[in-house]
Amino acid sequence: MSGVTCCLRFPGQLNSDLRKLAVNLIPFPRLHFFMVGFAPLTSRGSQQYRNLSVPELTQQMWDAKNMMCAADPRHGRYLTASAMFRGKMSTKEVDEQMINVQNKNSSYFVEWIPNNVKSSVCDIPPKGLKMASTFIGNSTSIQEMFRRVSEQFTAMFRRKAFLH
Repeated sequence: MSGVTCCLRFPGQLNSDLRKLAVNLIPFPRLHFFMVGFAPLTSRGSQQYRNLSVPELTQQMWDAKNMMCAADPRHGRYLTASAMFRGKMSTKEVDEQMINVQNKNSSYFVEWIPNNVKSSVCDIPPKGLKMASTFIGNSTSIQEMFRRVSEQFTAMFRRKAFLH
């Protein structure tokens, strides 16, 4: 959450606000379920041994292992996405990396929404890190999670579990 709101609280090169985020991430009112990711996901002790770059952060951020949802984004397509970078970095480098991701993984993005990846850069890094990034994606692969929850609910409802 702090990665999403950092542009509201701290100065940055490319700022975004919650309204802009909502407008860019929700193409249709019923498609408003997001997958959130964060990079780097490392333990506090190992952070000092790793020097991160913008390409490495970007690669980690889009990785399924860094998502906070148990759904694999490679099983769906991204409708929209937003990346918030924190720390001292070049906006040009961020833009280049985001274009590289879109070009390299074009099959994972819908073609009927142009410019569907937005980015913002905040100059203040999170405590204990030099650079970090937060990712919010509106992907069709979220249906995996909903399907799993539905199956678990149906199984419990059949057994009348927790019904009084």
